[in-house]
Amino acid sequence: MTKPKRARSQGTRQYPRTLRVNELVREIAADEIERLDDERLELLAITSVEVDPDLRHAVVWFDTLMGEANDDEALEALNDARVAIQAAIGRQARMKRTPTLTFRPDTGIRAGERVDEILREHPAPVEQDDA
Repeated sequence: MTKPKRARSQGTRQYPRTLRVNELVREIAADEIERLDDERLELLAITSVEVDPDLRHAVVWFDTLMGEANDDEALEALNDARVAIQAAIGRQARMKRTPTLTFRPDTGIRAGERVDEILREHPAPVEQDDA
């Protein structure tokens, strides 16, 4: 009679590798941007990163507190700092290769904020019970 196998605790292994790499690259990029002395990047947040499975390319999604009007300026600053950010990833992450970074504004957050704003302006009617 054989014993049934117990499920082993997997810890962080339950997540796909690419999700772990995405989060690691996001943390390193955000830390490096925070260290940079560039006024254009002061109110910028890295919202997410999508690294290709082959680790050659990564899209870094960002948002600024200054809104959509500042996207071009922030994008220019990020592209100017791209090599330094990639170098930081290469130093700090133990990966086969360092991905080439591409920066894009995260429009999903702004769309969500716009929906919230519309809902606040036009609240749903409260239903009354006839009891």
